[in-house]
Amino acid sequence: MQDNFIVTLENLKLKDYRSLLKSMKKAYAGWDDLWEVEHIKTLIDKFPEGQLCVLVNGQVAGCALSIVVDYSKFGDNHTYKEITGNETFDTHDPDGDVFYGIDVFVHPDFRGMRVGRRMYDARKDLVEQLNLKSIIAGGRLPGYSKYAEKFTPKQYIQKVIAKEVYDKTLSFQLSNDFHVKKVLKGYLPGDKQSAEFAALIEWNNIYYEPSEEYVHIPKTVIRLGLVQWQMRPTPSLKAMQEQIEFFIDVVSGYQCDFILFPELFNAPLMAEFNHLDEATAIRELAKYTEPLKEIFQEYAINYNVNIITGSMPVMNRGKLYNKGFLCRRDGTSETYEKIHMTPAEVSAWGMTGGKKIQAFDTDCGKIGINICYDVEFPEMGRLLADEGVKILFVPFLTDTQNGYMRVRLCSQARAIENECYVAIAGSVGNLPKVNNMDIQFAQSGVFTPSDFAFPTNGVKTEATPNTEMTVIADVDVNLLKELHTYGSVRNLKDRRKDLYTIKKK
Repeated sequence: MQDNFIVTLENLKLKDYRSLLKSMKKAYAGWDDLWEVEHIKTLIDKFPEGQLCVLVNGQVAGCALSIVVDYSKFGDNHTYKEITGNETFDTHDPDGDVFYGIDVFVHPDFRGMRVGRRMYDARKDLVEQLNLKSIIAGGRLPGYSKYAEKFTPKQYIQKVIAKEVYDKTLSFQLSNDFHVKKVLKGYLPGDKQSAEFAALIEWNNIYYEPSEEYVHIPKTVIRLGLVQWQMRPTPSLKAMQEQIEFFIDVVSGYQCDFILFPELFNAPLMAEFNHLDEATAIRELAKYTEPLKEIFQEYAINYNVNIITGSMPVMNRGKLYNKGFLCRRDGTSETYEKIHMTPAEVSAWGMTGGKKIQAFDTDCGKIGINICYDVEFPEMGRLLADEGVKILFVPFLTDTQNGYMRVRLCSQARAIENECYVAIAGSVGNLPKVNNMDIQFAQSGVFTPSDFAFPTNGVKTEATPNTEMTVIADVDVNLLKELHTYGSVRNLKDRRKDLYTIKKK
């Protein structure tokens, strides 16, 4: 299992060259013609925002190099030497119309961590910001030499497109929404694996919204993934891990920025302690929390998604708490805690309320997290709104429909009064061999303010009640900015601060 990885996407700097060279030697084992420091310096000088790298614990794990060209000067029939000006990059044109990818590589030790995907997604974002028509590149065909006697390059590419043949480069590019325009002959002399052929690939930019910022610009349209989790008998931690990974794999496949799990979703593991009293059983369940946290941290990196782990029991200095973890896709994590305990949590389990109310910074802006009952206290949501939170996540667990309605209606109220989106996720199903957790009721969903830019009922989307499923929704934070200034009502601005305020102690 991977531990303590910090993954960051950066614009490449010249000081990274030594680490870059080590990564190149591993990625291009057997190649002598590697980028020299003069090449990298020229690219950074000419087009700094187009040179990207992914660092893992400060070391270069992957790199993507590029230029902008006036594509009409080259057309579809060109070689690598022509498009790069014989690697002088004099062909780079700041006023060009096409983003041309001249290299992408990933250190083999970091494959499986979505390093290539991160760089491709960053390129797409940059192309949209710069208002360029497309990304074009000559894609190597490293698997073709094995089939050269059997297929023509065109036939080989068709086989890869049909998934009858796997090519580690072209298959990856196709999975990232590129299409093949044509076959290029003699594209990269000396490329024996590709028999000097390449696929001219293209990704078309359907948005034209230029921006002066680059990699770290906050997203305005954020994709949320909610897991409506099925409580079912689960024999082991490994079985639960497989179920967790299934949902993360599905949701990340839709390129979600966040995935939200429910409160106490790991309760099925408590079945083995059902012979104990309820308070002892849940304390035994707490022994699974740290291993589950490590699993989530690993998946956040590998699947490139920010994970809100719902909540789990945590023992600390003899006291039992209800806590969860924000596992960011850059490898960092933070803890959040349930502040208000329900009467049943106190009487059955002896749980203690937490003391920390805070907003969390993410690559999609500030978020807040209220665990279940906490969302029924409006002061908490207001404190988070004052810290700039635009999305409030609510992992919950309710056994009856009236309990669920309290969470739902209060979540909708928080969305209106705090001019934010509220996403809730709960569990469904039955656990006949787990005391105090035997039945569940949930309908997960995403709620919005109530004004003309939003659904009339304030519901962006919602799950089918009591059915295991995922919910995927896009939320636009720019609509919240418009609401704050031009809304029919402006709850945050119109507060009578001359009469009342809410402050943390």
